[in-house]
Amino acid sequence: MTRQPYAPLPFTEVAMTGPFWRERLETVLTRTIPSQHAKLKEAGILDSLKLPKPVPPLSIPRNKHNFTTQIFWDSDVGKWIEAASYALSHRRDADIEAKIDAIVDDLARAQSPDGYLNCWYNGREPERRWTNLRDNHELYNAGHLLEGAIAYFRATGRRRFLDLMERYLDHIAATFGRGHGQKRGYPGHQEIELALVKLYRLTGDRRRLDLAAYFIDERGRQPHYFTQEAVARGDDPAAFWAGTYEYNQSHMPVREQTKMVGHAVRAMYMASAMADLALELDDAGLKRACEALWRDVTTAQMYVTAGLGPKESNEGFTEPYDLPNETAYAETCASVALVFWAQRMLHLDLDGAYADTIERALYNGALSGLSREGTHYFYANPLESRGQHPRWAWHVCPCCTMNVSRLVASVGGYFLSRSDDGVAIHLYGGFSASPTIQGKRVTIEETSDYPWSGDIRIAVDPETPTTFELKLRVPGWAKSAIATINGRPIALAPARGYATIAREWRAGDVVALDLPMPAERLYAHPDVRTDVGRVALRRGPLIYCVEEADNPGGPVQRLTLPREAPITVERASGFAGATTLKAPAKALASADGDALYSTRPPAARDATLTALPYFLWANRQPGSMEVWIAESVA
Repeated sequence: MTRQPYAPLPFTEVAMTGPFWRERLETVLTRTIPSQHAKLKEAGILDSLKLPKPVPPLSIPRNKHNFTTQIFWDSDVGKWIEAASYALSHRRDADIEAKIDAIVDDLARAQSPDGYLNCWYNGREPERRWTNLRDNHELYNAGHLLEGAIAYFRATGRRRFLDLMERYLDHIAATFGRGHGQKRGYPGHQEIELALVKLYRLTGDRRRLDLAAYFIDERGRQPHYFTQEAVARGDDPAAFWAGTYEYNQSHMPVREQTKMVGHAVRAMYMASAMADLALELDDAGLKRACEALWRDVTTAQMYVTAGLGPKESNEGFTEPYDLPNETAYAETCASVALVFWAQRMLHLDLDGAYADTIERALYNGALSGLSREGTHYFYANPLESRGQHPRWAWHVCPCCTMNVSRLVASVGGYFLSRSDDGVAIHLYGGFSASPTIQGKRVTIEETSDYPWSGDIRIAVDPETPTTFELKLRVPGWAKSAIATINGRPIALAPARGYATIAREWRAGDVVALDLPMPAERLYAHPDVRTDVGRVALRRGPLIYCVEEADNPGGPVQRLTLPREAPITVERASGFAGATTLKAPAKALASADGDALYSTRPPAARDATLTALPYFLWANRQPGSMEVWIAESVA
């Protein structure tokens, strides 16, 4: 496998300047992250780190599987520290830093002498640690705490939290492996693997990379560790509540997997780590497995919004083309993790199809999980509603809250990559960065009103004239692209989603890129049963929906869109100038009043259909919504 020379530019080196992302970023920095800390306190999660004695009763009772989500409260703390640290990278805040330091103090006091650090087990049942990797999230918690520690060190230079986690990792590495007396275990919920790769990239400590590789390669081997573990603790392995090890993707070794199954978030974290290791170890076998799983997800199991997982019971995948709308689970965390995986796949091959998925998941499946005002959320993201899906201020499993905030706070890290010989721009939306190319500092400023407009201006300002390649992504949805340099037209020949401009760049050079954004109709594969006879609307990177707030007069499910109806684009006065789509439509009504069935077809009156971007739905009064609209052909 040829190592891809491009690496993402860290978000700390990318200033977001465009109105769309500046607004989202400011909301997360000023409202979302502070309010999340207050909720962590209110829910008792922060107090649980103090290991109170006597141990208080459970705040969240055990469910029918004898499981309580309190077991992974540590992970929520780790994710909040990570998101808050990303915020500190944008703007230092003494109050936020004091809150993080107070948490680190509690974690330091909670850590066992041998380095073990899990507040559930240290506080409630220390004798049972490492006895149920399948269900109880010890390694998952460790992974999120580690990511928080890395982020806090990068933001502030403070090592204390990172040192705590290094001690914990030494304990984990001594406990798990193929050596004499070690457990041949691995996470029930994947996450620590990609955190370990992050630590390796920070410190260069090969032991951390090797541990990540062990966890990935050991997964699914026989004899099955989770079976042995269950027997050892006196449980019947056949009584596993999920029924199959497909649930946590340990049903077979990862290199043999070609179908994405089970819990969607676990699958995305695992695939992200596999792609990381494929790059770091130049491992062609892991790369092939990633590519097979990618094809399966994107050709048969992904919603048009880049949501993943139709089923609530396993929070994950079922079978090809099973993509119901109203009951879609499409967990926010899964779309966030899809962004992680897609970015890692992109840097294996620099194929624009991966960047297309980053963009679709970012603008649709992930952003929908956070309200406009920044303090209400979606866990599941259905594509249809009768008004029964209000946003919530908190959740008994608040994983999605911090996941979406850490993504937004670090969003600049997805926009461009550099190599010694060039720069690749993957996303647009207004940014400024100054990577070093050919040993010279080059300032790149992208100015646009993206995603509302495809009119993009890129100013290139090297400190001295420098020859390099500028790769511009031409999205898969763009049917054409026009470019000029300093006002002169140039021919674009996109290959694998990128148009390459190789020249000597001088101060004052400006590339203008025009990506036309007409409104388009999308149709699902006919095997997606729930979308037969329906149409979705897209403009640029955005998927649209119809919501009752814009279409009064009854449930939006009564609307039909004629196939030939023209669709116009309008700039809305609300929602920070979002574009809406309008089209002449029909609104159906019963031909026989209250009759449940009739021999006559419904009456159809003229109506105007108004659609807004999907990520903006459920920010006003409750009401019906749908992405897939009934289409009429007459």
